[in-house]
Amino acid sequence: MNDHETTLGGISHAELAMQTRRPTRGNGLFAALDLGTNSCRMLIARPKDGEFEVVDAFSKAVFLGRGLESSGRLSQDAVRRTLDALKICRSKIKKNRVESSRLVTTAACRQARNAGWFLQLVRKETGLDLEIIAPEEEARLAVIGCAPHVSANSEQLLIVDIGGGSTELVRIDLSEVPPEHRRTAIKGLRFGRKNSCATGADARVRITDWISIPIGVSTLNEMYSDIEDDAGHYALMSCHFEQMIWDLVPNLIDCDLPDPETFQIIGTSGTITTVAASHLGLKRYQRDLVDGLNMSSTEISAVVDRYLLLGPKGRLEDPCVGKERRELIMAGSAILQSILRVWPTEKLTVADRGLREGMLYSQMAEAGVLQE
Repeated sequence: MNDHETTLGGISHAELAMQTRRPTRGNGLFAALDLGTNSCRMLIARPKDGEFEVVDAFSKAVFLGRGLESSGRLSQDAVRRTLDALKICRSKIKKNRVESSRLVTTAACRQARNAGWFLQLVRKETGLDLEIIAPEEEARLAVIGCAPHVSANSEQLLIVDIGGGSTELVRIDLSEVPPEHRRTAIKGLRFGRKNSCATGADARVRITDWISIPIGVSTLNEMYSDIEDDAGHYALMSCHFEQMIWDLVPNLIDCDLPDPETFQIIGTSGTITTVAASHLGLKRYQRDLVDGLNMSSTEISAVVDRYLLLGPKGRLEDPCVGKERRELIMAGSAILQSILRVWPTEKLTVADRGLREGMLYSQMAEAGVLQE
């Protein structure tokens, strides 16, 4: 994990980290910025009743990782788009007088040969100092972000985070955690082979397995960009990703399938929320209808089949897919369905949340201000 010291408006992130270890003063605002392979997103929020209340937000598709699979470098155009977005984030942080923040970047900067140059340029142009987080930390934050959707009945949990440049899969054993404490325990999660979170009677959360597959929607799409046949393109992407899972987790072959009554899959990504919106037939995206929705594997397959029938042009005109996601939705669908074939389940819980929410919960928990 990258622990280099960073600055924000003259305050180092080391100092900000110290601030988050105790209750904040003043307006008590926390910021979380996630610069991914495709998007730059930020939330500014304050704690409220065991959750948080968003006071400002930003989201922009910047496609930082476009062309990275072939060149190994962040392109000038991608960097310019990203800098414009980060300048807006910087102004929002300053305007809201944020007291504690975490600003991270993920797979694109982990993979790019010129990532060091890019981080220095961001620091010079915006005053923001980004932290490149390791896959372990990315997975941990995604898990924490999904905590509100953990069912009290869930003893075995699989969190799926499909990103632009990587896909994180985390298996969690909650069987020793009392049902009423499971969500709270997840919010205070520490990463390791075995993790304990004190919630009431020192309940234990165990991470039984996790993998970070260095392929996401952007990289998978680029790998087969020379295949013109739409159905063939999708089939090759599906086969490739499923084989990656079996190669990285060979013990699955000898593993008993989890009990469907106590096993829950929670999926977080633009792909999954888009599939959910398509399933609901939304003309415009509505987060309150999508976040927390349960979909069966049959319903997910029906949406993907319709995407294939629509073809590239039809998907462009579909209100749920649109221009920004039309190039990536089939790669994301291939990843999602590959996972559901490996871990068969009757339903998947859709989470319109991820790293930003995980960073906010984590910061607030450390500050002692996230009270149930």
